[in-house]
Amino acid sequence: MNIFKIQQQYVSIINQVIEADGELSEELIQAIEINETDLKEKAVNYGYAIRMFEFDNTIVDEEIKRLQEIKKKNNKKAEWLERTISNAMQQFGIEKVESPTLKLSFRKSESTEVINEAQIDDKFMTIKTTKTPNKTAIKEAIKNGEVVEGAVLVTNMNLQIK
Repeated sequence: MNIFKIQQQYVSIINQVIEADGELSEELIQAIEINETDLKEKAVNYGYAIRMFEFDNTIVDEEIKRLQEIKKKNNKKAEWLERTISNAMQQFGIEKVESPTLKLSFRKSESTEVINEAQIDDKFMTIKTTKTPNKTAIKEAIKNGEVVEGAVLVTNMNLQIK
């Protein structure tokens, strides 16, 4: 029986308890105890499954980190090789090298390089501003009895598995 069926069964039993007008039959008491035992057993099994997935994710995170290091090293090697062949081709005045499966050539492009940002006129500047709520300050203000429009403190129930 999954946890959702246990919850449905438990709700059904609670409804029977409410309808019993304070007198609980032996069957009803046993049903509550068995249901609670099933729920506790399922909860423990769910806890183990959660831990297993979290452990698997730790291994995946480590593998991702290892692969990112390999990618970073490969990118550095490729950049070094590209700089080396580019410098050599420019030194010998060669603009194009071709083979049946590969072509190396230069393409001209233009870019703007800002040498001294302080000398740039304001009409060429872009202003970027961001505004976000300071949740720490809001929480502190509410805890001190201050009313903060647009914000409330919410108490969450976070399941801990130890």
